Amino acid sequence: MPRTGIGVDVHAFAPADSGRELWLAGLRWPGERALAGHSDADVAAHAAADALFSAAGIGDLGQHFGTSEPRWEGAAGVALLAEAARRVRAAGFEIGNVAVQVIGNRPKIGPRRDEAVAALSAAAGAPVTLSATTTDGLGLAGRGEGVAAVATALVVPVARDEAGPATGAAR
Repeated sequence: MPRTGIGVDVHAFAPADSGRELWLAGLRWPGERALAGHSDADVAAHAAADALFSAAGIGDLGQHFGTSEPRWEGAAGVALLAEAARRVRAAGFEIGNVAVQVIGNRPKIGPRRDEAVAALSAAAGAPVTLSATTTDGLGLAGRGEGVAAVATALVVPVARDEAGPATGAAR
């Protein structure tokens, strides 16, 4: 049976003088205010990775890439997503798809949606869709204090033969 998972990530904007750049959905957004975080704070990529971990039942983003893991400090969100996808596959699952929704006033996703979908899909090694919404001025994202993302993922267990490697067939 297919399995679904959900992931959420939220980051506040970094101070204007932080020297950071905004990375969102695997893309650099010149001229936009950066987000603060342990890695690059790419909420779209982080939520997608968390949804994959949830669907596979192998923990969450903090468990795999948290602040107790110094090697992930400053890491690109798409690198985390690629590593999450690798770990999910190693746990015996194939990735069906991931859907991500970015919640915030800025940046405007629409003009770069295709480029962002390509970056996230390449990292996941599976189809990723991307949508965006605002919150009518409500909450952290609505007040312009940061950006959030919610993602869902579908994974399918793969059959393994007696020797161990996946055969590619669903159970």
